[in-house]
Amino acid sequence: MSIHIKISKKKVPYSEAIKTLERRVVDVEKGKKRELLWILEHPLTYTAGIRSDKSDIIDKNIKVIESKRGGKITVHNPGQLIVYFVINLNKRKKDIRHLVGIIEKSIIEFLSYYNISAKNDKKNIGIWVKDKKIAAIGIRVKKWIAFHGCSINFKNNINDYKKINPCGLDNEKITSVEIIKRKKIKLNITKLKNIFKNNFSTI
Repeated sequence: MSIHIKISKKKVPYSEAIKTLERRVVDVEKGKKRELLWILEHPLTYTAGIRSDKSDIIDKNIKVIESKRGGKITVHNPGQLIVYFVINLNKRKKDIRHLVGIIEKSIIEFLSYYNISAKNDKKNIGIWVKDKKIAAIGIRVKKWIAFHGCSINFKNNINDYKKINPCGLDNEKITSVEIIKRKKIKLNITKLKNIFKNNFSTI
């Protein structure tokens, strides 16, 4: 099934990206546009999912944007890879757990390209390297059209997490590709795109 792939070189404001996704959901439902796979970065933004708790905000001075995605509070910032999608499950397997599994598999496969051994956790959604979280997943489904996506910490500033308890976790349990590798790493955006594209084709 053909998916429109978009890679944004400039940082996209969170609210702007979500509006784009929501419009795409309507267009995909009506058959006006193809499904979407969109890779981008956000400027520093704190967002709260539908299961968020205000007690997870440590610094009460930060601005938090409420989101309709699943999950709790998290941060997006430069150097963090965002993979958004709009996938029509009406024309695929209507299985949310399977979709989440495909996302998890894609992130793990991408990290393995950098020789990082990662795993999922049934109790704590997301992708982990040993006892530290490196990627978060938050999706929403409307009329069997799944959207939002995942974030992968690549070379972002982990200190931004200290102002919250990300996903309800201790903020010391967050890591990134460059922290693990202990050096600057060149991003292969084509590899990331192809992994998600290929794995989505199996849904």
